[in-house]
Amino acid sequence: MRGPGTWWRGKSTPAKVETYTRGSFHFFAVIEVAGAGLPVAGQIGGGPGAWLILLVCAHAATCLLTVSRAVDWVRGRREQPVRLMWTLATATAAVAVTALAIAEYGPKGGDVDSAAGSVFGVTMIFGAGIIALGVKARRHVYAVVSGFAAGAGVIVLVMTRSPLGALVTALVVLLGGGFLAFTAVFSVWLLRSVFELDEARETRARLAVAEERLRFGRDLHDVMGRNLAVIALKSELAVQLARRGRPEAVEQMIEVQRIAQESQREVRDVVRGYREADLEVELVGAQGVLTAAGIACEVTGEAAGLPVEVQSALAWVVREATTNVLRHGNAERCAVGVRVSEGRVVLTVENDGAAGASDGGGGSGLAGLRERLAAVDGTLEAGRVDEEVFRLVAEVPLTGAGVREVTV
Repeated sequence: MRGPGTWWRGKSTPAKVETYTRGSFHFFAVIEVAGAGLPVAGQIGGGPGAWLILLVCAHAATCLLTVSRAVDWVRGRREQPVRLMWTLATATAAVAVTALAIAEYGPKGGDVDSAAGSVFGVTMIFGAGIIALGVKARRHVYAVVSGFAAGAGVIVLVMTRSPLGALVTALVVLLGGGFLAFTAVFSVWLLRSVFELDEARETRARLAVAEERLRFGRDLHDVMGRNLAVIALKSELAVQLARRGRPEAVEQMIEVQRIAQESQREVRDVVRGYREADLEVELVGAQGVLTAAGIACEVTGEAAGLPVEVQSALAWVVREATTNVLRHGNAERCAVGVRVSEGRVVLTVENDGAAGASDGGGGSGLAGLRERLAAVDGTLEAGRVDEEVFRLVAEVPLTGAGVREVTV
């Protein structure tokens, strides 16, 4: 059964940061309506109060839309929402002027002035901070905050004729808007950095796969290059001898047949990974790669003394499992253990990135591992242990090998 936290745990770290950023700035719109808009109904009331609440709600809705479009722009999903930011600036000015006009020319009373002043300050500060979310250059952020602060001062000065009030208002908007703008700039930087790190991590995994393909290509070239050259040379010699009616042509073709069969066997060895496939080397390499990727990796047990064919099969399991941990899921911890008992070698790879990974039942990588293990009468099981833990277990029998215990 999917719990209430499954939706959140199913997201990768970059997606969580993006969701947190959207939610935080969307919450500012809720604060605006609840903290500045709703008190207007009780403190001002009547037609002016209703109009002011309506304007505050419209301003909050514009803020919500601007946040969504700005975050999409940061992620590269759409163009910079310039028109929407100008719309938000215009709406902010309209709400601020309306609130100040109600305070000056509307119903008299301290509650009215307090409610109107709260709407004026909150809309100006939130407007500046949210617009900064969609601005790239730092100097443009400074310009937005300074412009809102100067505009707030000018509006107060024009409508109240109070230089001191205008100065105080400008300073309040400058400090509040500046803080919110700084929060927006930091959130954008954090969001971009997290996604860039995630892309770098995927690139590292792709490079690891590409390096393995190059290694396979080099091995195949080393095996086939010389043998094919010999086959071509001996075949040509056999043709020449056959044309001359020489019986040595048969011997040359027998040699060609032998080299071809030997090449076929060596190619199978390369494909199965029997060449240069060492379990101990793969364990050390897996720990190094995962640690470099920011995943705490613990390796227990040892591979010394195991038969070559068993080490080769399990080495490919470690290699494929490491690649899956890097490419799939969102693991922070990985444990690799080797245990030998009762005539079987058990390799376990467990990580806590199951929330962002598939069960892997139909993956071609796991299917290939099952084929490799089947060649040595081994088995492979892979799947979720719970909502967060993914476990891969490979077992290979020790045919003719001594039984020993390795502490995990």
